[in-house]
Amino acid sequence: MTTITRNLPWFIRDTGTSVIGTECYTSLVENLDIQDVECLKYSLSKALGIGIVVGGSVMKLPQLLLILRGRSARGLSLSAYILETLAYGINLSYSFRNMFPFSTYGENLFLTVQNILITFLIIFYTPSLRHARRRRNAQLSYALLGLLVGILIVCYSSMPILAFLQLSTLPLSLTSKVPQIRQNYRFQSTGQLSAFAVGSQVVGCLARLFTTATEVGDWLVSAGFALALVLNGVLGVQLWIYWGKDVDERSDDYEINGTAENARANAASYAPWQTQSFYRVGTPPLPASGGNIRRGTRKGAVDMV
Repeated sequence: MTTITRNLPWFIRDTGTSVIGTECYTSLVENLDIQDVECLKYSLSKALGIGIVVGGSVMKLPQLLLILRGRSARGLSLSAYILETLAYGINLSYSFRNMFPFSTYGENLFLTVQNILITFLIIFYTPSLRHARRRRNAQLSYALLGLLVGILIVCYSSMPILAFLQLSTLPLSLTSKVPQIRQNYRFQSTGQLSAFAVGSQVVGCLARLFTTATEVGDWLVSAGFALALVLNGVLGVQLWIYWGKDVDERSDDYEINGTAENARANAASYAPWQTQSFYRVGTPPLPASGGNIRRGTRKGAVDMV
């Protein structure tokens, strides 16, 4: 058998040595030494890492499709995605600047890009901004400006500052998930939250703990993945508990405006016949939900003369 494995085509040999190194390729492939524990662990770590990178390139696509298909981002926390994107970007820059193997952090590149798109879609489909184009465009402009500033900071910071930022991803990971967890609990629903994305993140964090310990050994990175695993596990439990329950889009106003008073004010766009302005002179627009609602009128001062 070793006669065959030692005479494999050059492209297989070159690919194998580039992934697991010459020493482990010779031991595991050419000599078929399955008792080489260190090379087995290293090869498994490489295989998991490559799998995570490939999976990360499509992990958030189901979430993107859910938003685009439903033309809604209900149930998704804007602040959670902003903080999560920031944490991904910092980890990406820290790993790249330290020249870690791409297989140990490559998915962060794809997840950062996908999270940026989801963040912009959440703003675009916010109910309170849907009919206020100026406010929506202003929010999108602020988000784009913040993105550019963040890129400049993580790309051009010194290594001590970048190490501090990497340490800050621990509380960032906590605060990025807490708003989504809190919002799910408040409305007893997970809205448009993708079960595939949450499940993939749980599996990815488990695998990343193994690959980081095997190939990198950086406790900062490992601690971040451990915390993310716990919080993603909580989201997974909420998905199971609230499965099949939907949330009214008006609940998103709590997330954007921050107060119940603003949410009730914005509710007028959904039920205008419940407000005093509905009974002023003129023909009000039909309610969004349709129905045979009897319009009322009120005489003005001129009509009473």
